[in-house]
Amino acid sequence: MKKLGLATAMGLALVANTAVAEVNLTAMTSTPGVAVHLTVAHLAEVVAERGIANIQINLGQTGVNATLAVAEGRTDIGICPFILPFLMERGVGPFADLGAERGKELAGGLRVLYPYSFGAYTLYGYDSVGVSGWDDLAGRRILDGPPRGAATNEARSLIQVMTGLEAETGFTAIESDWSQMTTTITEGSVDVALLPEYIPSDRPLQALSAGRMNFYSIPIAQFESEEVQRVLTSPGSAPFILSAEQMAALGENANVVSEDGAFRTRGSVGGNCVNAAMDEEIAYALTRAHIETIEQLYAKALYARNIGLEDLDPVASGMCGLNPVRYHPGAVRAWEEAGYDVPDCAK
Repeated sequence: MKKLGLATAMGLALVANTAVAEVNLTAMTSTPGVAVHLTVAHLAEVVAERGIANIQINLGQTGVNATLAVAEGRTDIGICPFILPFLMERGVGPFADLGAERGKELAGGLRVLYPYSFGAYTLYGYDSVGVSGWDDLAGRRILDGPPRGAATNEARSLIQVMTGLEAETGFTAIESDWSQMTTTITEGSVDVALLPEYIPSDRPLQALSAGRMNFYSIPIAQFESEEVQRVLTSPGSAPFILSAEQMAALGENANVVSEDGAFRTRGSVGGNCVNAAMDEEIAYALTRAHIETIEQLYAKALYARNIGLEDLDPVASGMCGLNPVRYHPGAVRAWEEAGYDVPDCAK
């Protein structure tokens, strides 16, 4: 939550950046087209312009690879879905080979510069298929993510808590590489998709160009239920609500199935992480550059204002609680100097 005025923030932007000399850094991120790439690419651009650092970006990386590389000190900056440090700390899931002791050590070395949403799990499909909503998924063909990864597991767990259905016994799970998902949807090989999307972003917009689609909000009673809220606030997740106005950005072919026009679902949250060993002045300069150029970042993608880039609330951002990751001290200083409240539990 921000507490100082625009004048203060503009004043910060005018201060010469003399804290660090230019350094060479590496970063790992995804392929272009999504927020995880957008945030890293923007950071590389603005810190180069300010003479803070040259960042060499390694594209096409998964969250698992990037998070582990940062934790092990093999790269300086990485995309970090917050479900992964939670799993790493316990030495389970994709980090089972590490074991609990080594996993806890590595997770304890991760620090966040800034948080953002990795997408809102969006249940959508063509109106011609005739799916009525969450209560009509039994026996359906559901595109639930890539062949492996946290996104698929999170989609399946949301389906299970919402409907009681499990993959293969309750519905037909269809997986696809991220680059092929739009084709999978538009060619008619699935009834609905449940994927982490940005509103509006390329995949749903491209799918909408082929026909009218329904976007199914979680019904209010279920969204507010204790069982669903437990999932929505689990590590790496957050309750996510988009207004009817925000959903309207999808265009006339998009029909939001909701009691009040708002879209409620599970958000996947994380941030761009660094190792705790990163010099505090460098972490401060990187974070400050992110904060001071955030309006430029918003101008680069229609969905950018909807992904919580300035929302430090511990629930909305996914910080605190069972998430073992905290902000880097340099990042804390940058956020607080810019007038934002950093929760004590995230320091």
